[in-house]
Amino acid sequence: MLLDSDGESDVAYELCQVVGRAILPYRSSGDFGTAFFFRGGDDPVGESLLTAADLVSGSGGELSLRASVTEPAGVAPAIIAEADIVPGWARFAGDGVAVLPTAGLHRYAGDGGWRWRVQPVPAGIAAGPEVVARVGADASSAFVLAHGVREDGSRPLEVAIERVVRDGDAVLITTELPPGYVGAPVFIVQAEPTGEVSPYCLGLVLPGVGAHPVATFDRIRAVLPATPGDV
Repeated sequence: MLLDSDGESDVAYELCQVVGRAILPYRSSGDFGTAFFFRGGDDPVGESLLTAADLVSGSGGELSLRASVTEPAGVAPAIIAEADIVPGWARFAGDGVAVLPTAGLHRYAGDGGWRWRVQPVPAGIAAGPEVVARVGADASSAFVLAHGVREDGSRPLEVAIERVVRDGDAVLITTELPPGYVGAPVFIVQAEPTGEVSPYCLGLVLPGVGAHPVATFDRIRAVLPATPGDV
């Protein structure tokens, strides 16, 4: 669904309010990206951190923490080294997805005397096969929530309003995104039979040149719950 500019601005604002605290800056081996919390149901046991598999193929990865995603204020560290989190990333290179069960993140927080205050992307807006199938060759509005990389090294939360299309079997964001956007969640809106417009998390951004493939949520769901090791 392609929205006008006012409609796109409204959706971008609402997404920041609803899932803005799902998003974290990620860095590994000099590559900057984004990761986000996803909860597959009401039970926190079904919660995972998701990003692109290419970002976690090296060593020395780390998550940066914004003050808004932890409590109480001033207790959590600014950076968490992924080497301190067990279990670590499960990497599914064939699907382009990496999954980190968040039990280790919550355990790390508890040991440090703080807790997470996040807004995971809920299962209810994760795009199912029927939503993914409705993405066609005509451009639709797409919203990417990511931590970009500024010249001074800061990594603020940003929203890029882009276009997404289907090209054969692939779903693509039609432009090249700035550094830091790989791994970020991609949102779209679609009209329902009732006439209402609903938001969906289409998937996550994969690396690309000139355009970016999207690992759609039907692919992501196929590797949840994740198990350790490359697949």
